[in-house]
Amino acid sequence: MANVSSITAQQLHAVMNSSQEAFILDVRNKEEYSSWKIEGHTTKSINVPYFNFLDEDERNYKDLPKDRNIVVVCAKGGSAQFVAGLLADKGYMASVLEGGMLAWSQFYYPTVVASHSSLKFIQINRLSKGCLSYVIVSEGKAMVVDPGHNIEIYTELAKEHLFTIEHVVDSHLHADHISGGRALAELTGATYYISSGEVKGTDLHYEPLENHASIRFGQAEVDVLAIPTPGHTPGSTSFLLNNAYLMSGDTIFVGGLGRPDLGGKPKEWAEDLYDTVFHKVSRLLDDVLVLPAHYADISEMNADGIVGATLGHIRTNNDIMMNADRESFTEQVAGAADTEKPPNFEEIVAINRGEQHVVPERAAELEIGPNRCAVHHH
Repeated sequence: MANVSSITAQQLHAVMNSSQEAFILDVRNKEEYSSWKIEGHTTKSINVPYFNFLDEDERNYKDLPKDRNIVVVCAKGGSAQFVAGLLADKGYMASVLEGGMLAWSQFYYPTVVASHSSLKFIQINRLSKGCLSYVIVSEGKAMVVDPGHNIEIYTELAKEHLFTIEHVVDSHLHADHISGGRALAELTGATYYISSGEVKGTDLHYEPLENHASIRFGQAEVDVLAIPTPGHTPGSTSFLLNNAYLMSGDTIFVGGLGRPDLGGKPKEWAEDLYDTVFHKVSRLLDDVLVLPAHYADISEMNADGIVGATLGHIRTNNDIMMNADRESFTEQVAGAADTEKPPNFEEIVAINRGEQHVVPERAAELEIGPNRCAVHHH
């Protein structure tokens, strides 16, 4: 069998970001593929399960191009190696995604949202999970919002852009991925903030977010307003930067709202979410850019590679944001309790509350899979 080259997650993303179309052959089973796959605006992906290739059936190859490279993807890389070898023997150009979907799940990509003399604002996209975190930099000082488990991305950005991380905040207690908040704060000596309602009953070391209406650093104009926005969780908090950018956590998404059922009180939390949407967020202007902690679909990413939309756009395009009837809204949003919950969410919550400790290998396993923290109604 012919030897085939490999491609890293970073290299694959570079191809996806270029003008050429990336062609992906995913050889995981159909269920895994349908729930979670690599997507991009210029990416074509097809699924032919690995076991199909154990039979000499030419139908396995009918949708594969001969004129460009095919990136073969599986869970961890082994099955893809075998299939790519078969393709190479038949004259196809093929490479293997090194480490498979496990490696893709650990890839983070930064995009600058805004940059001028007194402020640099960066969105970090963990593409595999649809997880988003943020770094706000002013005068060499920084605040990190909703950091992911791989905290190296933030310390590397600090070296690259010459800033010191002074503040680390979690908008809420995350259920679908392990927060890097406490670890990043401990490593850098930064203050770690979270709403006390999220972690009461634990011995977690934190600064209660509700004690800080604003967190100021660098230039006076950098003023991060902490706005309690319960609904997804009781202590969910959004952050308004310079009256222009709303880091909305899992409260408001480009295409939906945070699901209220993960704490087992869907109706009660859905009513909180109603108050948040119609009594708090309603006060913000239409031109505020909403930047959430998650996204569920590649369509939520704009042409600049940023996941976000103005509040005005969301208000006029998101049906659920227009449902001002409290009872109807509550029923609609609480219905999310019938949808699939994030895998391993109870264990992840326990880790994020500081009640359990986890080794890196187990952390990677727990986090594999799509984001399921949103209620989407279009």
